[in-house]
Amino acid sequence: MTFRLSAIALAFTALFASGLPTFAQDANAGHQAEMVVLGQIEITDAFTRATLPNAPVGGGFMTITNKGTEADRLVSASVDIAKQAQIHEMALEGDVMKMRQLKDGLEIPAGETVVLEPGGFHLMFMGLSGAIKEGDVVPVMLTFEKAGTVTVDLVAGATAANTPAHGHE
Repeated sequence: MTFRLSAIALAFTALFASGLPTFAQDANAGHQAEMVVLGQIEITDAFTRATLPNAPVGGGFMTITNKGTEADRLVSASVDIAKQAQIHEMALEGDVMKMRQLKDGLEIPAGETVVLEPGGFHLMFMGLSGAIKEGDVVPVMLTFEKAGTVTVDLVAGATAANTPAHGHE
């Protein structure tokens, strides 16, 4: 039991620690993340991180911009590589960083941009069916309250990646 808890703690640390250096940024230079447009919603910079073998969780990150005049809400996510996908946030409560599921989804205010990133809002893939390897492309279906449903490809960067591995912007 101690080993299993240690492995889970290690997986969370590898996925959500921010400020770590990014290695092998050019590994996916041939597969650039594309902008995905769904009505007034634009999704850019979508990526995931490679996971350690037998890791139980993975994460999804992207930038979502609402070009419309009304707020929308990311209400759900689904992915074939895990038993479930959830919308999460990490927030500092006192001196403790806590992660929690956003059961009501994530509001994308009109005319604003929301960034899903390590250490903040993110997608959580729970019960992975296998490791995510650097260079893998992971399709994720996102459902918005008003805009509808769209599939976004997340390109897997290094285990410590904090940005997509598609270039030097």
